[in-house]
Amino acid sequence: MRKLKNNELGRISVDEFKATEKTPLLVVLDNIRSLNNIGSVFRTSDAFLIEKIYLCGITATPPNKEIHKTALGATESVTWEYVEDTLDLIEKLKSENVKVLAIEQAENSTKLDTFFPEKNQKYAIVMGNEVKGVQQKVVSASDLVIEIPQLGTKHSLNISVTTGVVLWDLFVKIRK
Repeated sequence: MRKLKNNELGRISVDEFKATEKTPLLVVLDNIRSLNNIGSVFRTSDAFLIEKIYLCGITATPPNKEIHKTALGATESVTWEYVEDTLDLIEKLKSENVKVLAIEQAENSTKLDTFFPEKNQKYAIVMGNEVKGVQQKVVSASDLVIEIPQLGTKHSLNISVTTGVVLWDLFVKIRK
């Protein structure tokens, strides 16, 4: 096997990305402090044709050289918006018939492998702060809490890794 060169990957341009039908998923970043994590979420969102990213609370916004370092230009392709209060955004999205999924470890959570998205339903996934997770008031306001089953000794995964796992899983299930 031979590794493919970038010009052999058949990637679309930013303009083509903007015109392409998106996966009916929104990403909500709830008080993310790491600029590298934010950039990584942009890059992953580009890969899976995510409709929009909401940057909330203390989450930094582009343009920012530290975000750009990991986003590698995805801040130009993926639509994003800054919203100060995550709970206000969640309530607005729910009023627009978007189902809100907090990605968190919580009582009565649904394991990611057992969750199957409804057809023709738009979802917003809420990713929480690296230390405190998704705010409790946001968890309480969400339609469902989704948890990635973990079997090792650590209590959690990095937010960028978690976002990648969740987006890939939902992307595959939605595309079936």
